[in-house]
Amino acid sequence: MDLRNRYMDKTIQRVTDVEEQQLETYRYWHSRSVGERLIAVCELSETAYAFAADFRGESANDDKGLQGSTPRVQRERS
Repeated sequence: MDLRNRYMDKTIQRVTDVEEQQLETYRYWHSRSVGERLIAVCELSETAYAFAADFRGESANDDKGLQGSTPRVQRERS
């Protein structure tokens, strides 16, 4: 099942206590599957990078990929 196409509950709840809001947020995310949480993280990351690129006046999809190389360093186990 494609998790992106599932029905999203758009219920709005009014919360007046900050601690209750934090607990409700915690309960909500722990009620989601690991896959749903990972998809949400990915979507938030994509949105944040697109926002940052737009703020700088750049294209969010510049097709440059990774710049440079990343060396692999292996440490001795102690």
